Amino acid sequence: MKLGARILKTGIAIVLSLYLADLFSFPSPVFAGIAAIFAIQPTIYRSYLSIIEQLQANLIGAIIAVFFVILFGNDIFIIGLAVVIAITINLKLKLEKTIILSIVTVIAIMESQQGDFMEFALIRFLTIMLGILSSFIVNLVFLPPKYETKLYHLISDVTEQTLKWIRISSRHATEHTLLKKDISRIKGGLSKLEQTYSMYKEEREYFKKASLAKSRKLVIYRQMITVTTQSVEILRKLHRFENELHQMPERFQMEVQTQLDRLLFYHEQSLLHFIGKVKAVEGQMEKEDHTANRKELLALFFAQQRECDMDNEHLLYHMMPLVSSIIEYGEQLDHLTTLINSFKSYHVSENEVHVQQVEDEY
Repeated sequence: MKLGARILKTGIAIVLSLYLADLFSFPSPVFAGIAAIFAIQPTIYRSYLSIIEQLQANLIGAIIAVFFVILFGNDIFIIGLAVVIAITINLKLKLEKTIILSIVTVIAIMESQQGDFMEFALIRFLTIMLGILSSFIVNLVFLPPKYETKLYHLISDVTEQTLKWIRISSRHATEHTLLKKDISRIKGGLSKLEQTYSMYKEEREYFKKASLAKSRKLVIYRQMITVTTQSVEILRKLHRFENELHQMPERFQMEVQTQLDRLLFYHEQSLLHFIGKVKAVEGQMEKEDHTANRKELLALFFAQQRECDMDNEHLLYHMMPLVSSIIEYGEQLDHLTTLINSFKSYHVSENEVHVQQVEDEY
């Protein structure tokens, strides 16, 4: 069982909130610990947004609790009514994520108390705020997420699995059921890629120069995901039309295999070039060669169309989406290479930092 950073940060935040509540001699420090649980977020930016929402929820709960106690007392039915009102207001203000904290605040303030009620309410309000602030501090200081490194590793892993299966499938050496299961697993990896990309996109840079480099890297990572998605689409079509491809003329099958081998190597080299493992992948002459090769595949497909008899027309009908996917894959790879080369040229210092970060965990 693997403990993630968020689990560890939750534990640290609870400990910190309980310690601070005890340090400030707040009664019932457990409420600070409860509040700390709700404020842990996967990114620093989300933590910033969360603390604003949690503050609003805490204020709503405190105001409602004080209002109801002063007017109606703290009978259990009155507490239930106050909770309903708090939930309604949170929903109206679109603060659905903070409803539980607002309810905790209402109950914490409206429970049986002795002495000055307003002082009691203020202490409970501050106790809960202490828990929220503790989580924010932990999010800011402890185990800051490295979503860029994680994103690159995920892209690399999903790409490696996909390209491995494409090489095998293009040679008609796959086990149909096993490949079907792996395609489903790879699609799950693509969903995780999108989530990690969103997390990385949410991270904020505080300097203009770093922000510009981050914007360009976002474009590159977006294109990497697009290219990987396109490779998965090719794998899916190879799996779906395996029998039809096997019935095509041997020359056509060999051309598809050759084109895919070239593009897969091109794809792998692009990812390695981005982290500085290999030199620039593409010169202009090589890019023109890739374009010529794709045109050759298209020309061969049309030649097969002219030579095909009526009985085999359905084979060409199924080959058309496969050929178009291969061509689109190559064009997206060309665009990715252009973006990487441009980034390498204009952001040398930022690229060195990025390469070091990725290599440290690669």
